[in-house]
Amino acid sequence: MQTMIKSFPQTIAGEKVNVIVLDDASDPGKAAQNGRRFVTQDKVDVIFGGNITPTSAAITPIATEAQTVQVSGAPTADGPFVYILPQGFNVMAHAMMDHIKKQGIKSLGFIGYADGYGEGWLKAMEPMLKEAGIQLVSVERFARTDTSVTPQALKLVAAKPDAILVVASGSVAAMPELALRERGFKGKMYQTHGAASPDLIRIGGKTVEGTFVVSGPAIFAEDLPDSHPSKAASVNFAKKYRELSGKPDLSPFAGHSNDFILVMEKAIPLAMKKGKPGTPEFRLALRDTLDTMGRTVISHGVMNWSKTDHWGYTNETGIMTVVKDGKFQVLK
Repeated sequence: MQTMIKSFPQTIAGEKVNVIVLDDASDPGKAAQNGRRFVTQDKVDVIFGGNITPTSAAITPIATEAQTVQVSGAPTADGPFVYILPQGFNVMAHAMMDHIKKQGIKSLGFIGYADGYGEGWLKAMEPMLKEAGIQLVSVERFARTDTSVTPQALKLVAAKPDAILVVASGSVAAMPELALRERGFKGKMYQTHGAASPDLIRIGGKTVEGTFVVSGPAIFAEDLPDSHPSKAASVNFAKKYRELSGKPDLSPFAGHSNDFILVMEKAIPLAMKKGKPGTPEFRLALRDTLDTMGRTVISHGVMNWSKTDHWGYTNETGIMTVVKDGKFQVLK
């Protein structure tokens, strides 16, 4: 995220953009402290963050109390003032289930974070699995800070599912898969969009070859089919990120920073018709604008927030990839 902040515009609709950056060190307590400062001392019009579920969740009640829009870079609990940039569980599960059904899978094991990210994925998958006639044979959980999942892996292997879904993020997502393979699991492996980063391959190595990973389109910009609605936005993000970072691999978190600005550049001019930035009227107008601005194509997919849906992505969004020869390859 820090890399893309360098690209934030200096003005939007003629108004100066003041960016205040505070580090929460992945600590929910610090995130809450930062959030409180934003709304009481800085009196910001919008909060962008956090970038993991626990820190984002810590900010949400503070933003809601202050009636200040929070645009979250991580899946978190819904609320009247929180808007979520990562793809919703249902949208990503929809793309994954299409692939699972085509693979002829009849039983699935599950191991995921014991938090909102893990539970969100489980709740999304359960009805889809039931409708497809696929049995959920074992459900295991672990904490983000755990360094071993041996007991959970043994239970999953003993259940003998056709495939196992790992619900984790970043480098941590490799740990359950390594444990399962070490204990003899030979079936198919699935990972969520939280794992769609080079860290999965860096930590997992050859063990994660053949793993199916659902993702948003942003980090596979040039590999997307021309028919994908986010192709142009993703390619623009990729060019900008590589110029700023000097790195070839794209970051999904950087993509959310890019998309935050795309959304703000559309919403702020509309909200300014109802209030001046820096006022309670503007903050409420910004919330109302995000609820009603309609279909918005960003690098991570097609967004359509509404008053009742602050996840907002359409089913056009998700793509399936496979780890092959040490790289993610888009399945077409």
